Amino acid sequence: MNLTPYNAPSVLYPLGRSRFLGGLLLVGWLIAAGVTLWWWQASAVADWRPLLGCAASLLAAWAMATGWRRSPAGRLQWDGQRWRWESSVYRTGTALEPPAVVLDVQFALLLRLDNQAGAVWWLWAERSALPARWLDLRRAVYAKHRPTTLQDSEATEQALGELKATVEHPHSAPARHL
Repeated sequence: MNLTPYNAPSVLYPLGRSRFLGGLLLVGWLIAAGVTLWWWQASAVADWRPLLGCAASLLAAWAMATGWRRSPAGRLQWDGQRWRWESSVYRTGTALEPPAVVLDVQFALLLRLDNQAGAVWWLWAERSALPARWLDLRRAVYAKHRPTTLQDSEATEQALGELKATVEHPHSAPARHL
């Protein structure tokens, strides 16, 4: 396979519940719970507001845990021409626009996936999910992708050459008849 800046190796990478995201949520909640407990100790004995803060903190913990447990799980596939998402809901796969890298922390990528029906998923890809293919996934999401109808076409290369000649010497280009 001849790799150029316009293609990347095919890759099938599992995405699902992120331990990195789970850790971030847990640390955030522990900080909030610590502040709430400090507030409770620093307040007057008969003050009801810290109790409300504790209830809000517990509700936030439940919402974060529920959201994390319900994270979509599936496989992101790059076949060299197009992106696909396969999951228990999309068993046959659904075509995707190229994923947008929102955050890159080297061992994890936050990806925004848009399908052609307009659905948007925000998913974490982690190196620990499939270390052997991690660099292939990174190459694929960062590669510049040419439209699939133009990829590796001799006719396209010839047309681009003629276009370049026309731009360089607009009056010396050969006439083209349809």
